[in-house]
Amino acid sequence: MSAPRRIGPLLATVLVAGNMIGSGIYLLPASMGAIGGVSVFGWIACAAGALSVAGVFAMLAVVRPGTDGIVTYAGDGVHPVFGFMSWAAYWVSGWVGNVAVALAAVGYLTVFVAGLKAPLAGLAATIAVIWIMAGACIAGPRITARLCGMTLLIGLTPIVLATTLGFLHFDAALFKASWNVTGKPDGQVVLSSLTPIMWAFLGLESASVAAAVVDNPRRNLPIAALGGVALASVVYIAANVAALGVLPAAELARSTAPFADVVGKLAGWGAGAVVAVCAMAKACGTLAGFTLVTAESGRAGAASGYLPRAVSEVDPDRRPVRDVLLIVVLMTLVALASLSPTLGAQFNTLSNIAVILFLAVYVLCALALIRFSGGLTNPTQRWAARVVAVLALGFCLLTMATSDKTITLPAFLVLGVTVPVWLAIRLAARRPAAA
Repeated sequence: MSAPRRIGPLLATVLVAGNMIGSGIYLLPASMGAIGGVSVFGWIACAAGALSVAGVFAMLAVVRPGTDGIVTYAGDGVHPVFGFMSWAAYWVSGWVGNVAVALAAVGYLTVFVAGLKAPLAGLAATIAVIWIMAGACIAGPRITARLCGMTLLIGLTPIVLATTLGFLHFDAALFKASWNVTGKPDGQVVLSSLTPIMWAFLGLESASVAAAVVDNPRRNLPIAALGGVALASVVYIAANVAALGVLPAAELARSTAPFADVVGKLAGWGAGAVVAVCAMAKACGTLAGFTLVTAESGRAGAASGYLPRAVSEVDPDRRPVRDVLLIVVLMTLVALASLSPTLGAQFNTLSNIAVILFLAVYVLCALALIRFSGGLTNPTQRWAARVVAVLALGFCLLTMATSDKTITLPAFLVLGVTVPVWLAIRLAARRPAAA
């Protein structure tokens, strides 16, 4: 079987930005409406933190080039048990977070099919979306990347429209009146906003995880990581400021489609409906991109002995068909197990758990970069790597410390289980040799 064509820096950047600019950009303005304009500082802080984490992955791609970074970074740089923990956290967060993205797509569809708001009907639609997008991933990485790029443009169109119209009709007095609607100190509010905002930045490592399908990863992965985060940050901050300058914070907080409401107020109901269609399309593109990335992380784990090879395609030059099928089955089970009275409640629970697991991976990779930086012969590069790693480490730990404890508990349980599982894998691998 011939090797599939690999993707270059442009498509890799699109993959990163496309995976980030997904459901978060459409839903988070409503969450931030419950806080007010002060949430802008949370967006700025998360943008800076995300850039530092992207810098970690960019430098890791230079000092430790390879196709299985998500496993080998923490395993080689810290300890093998943390390599398994890093892979397991990323893999689990992938198929948990993917369900949240699928729920967002169905949520946008409820604008036109109200019956999908019923739990069982919404569940059936969510599972259908998951399997349809899995088909795109099985078709090949270039098709998936192009789907991400196409839906990125579709998804950005209404956001650009809402942002442009919002700034043209920006009400400074309204923005000021909605600055902080919580009654709590600004600093405390900003810290509490970090975890939900970080959902919008997940995916910044997409190109690094999918290194097997990226051409010349030593050069192209840093471009994709930093470029994708920078693009997404500009879109996020501008769009949220514009929304808060058009609608009162209380109205945004009640909205189930905040950008559709902004556009609808300024350009009519029909324009708002178009926004809902574009949002649904973008969420589907994001789901396809993350499904590919999660499948590639499963392939990397199987190559390292963390998964049975019977359920994975360990050859990076072959399409990860078995990996895709495995994770969509797991995603289906997660959708069934997390069924809630409303799509919003189910989405919030799954997305926040995914954020904590992602942050754990980022912490381990930052520690690995500190260790690997000693191998850089250029003093400037060596200290730059260490500074970036420390900044990323501090940001991730701060965000985890300020998270809702009811969300961090199940995430830390997943991390804790990885230690005995890793020991069991090691013991099982030694038995044949002893015999």
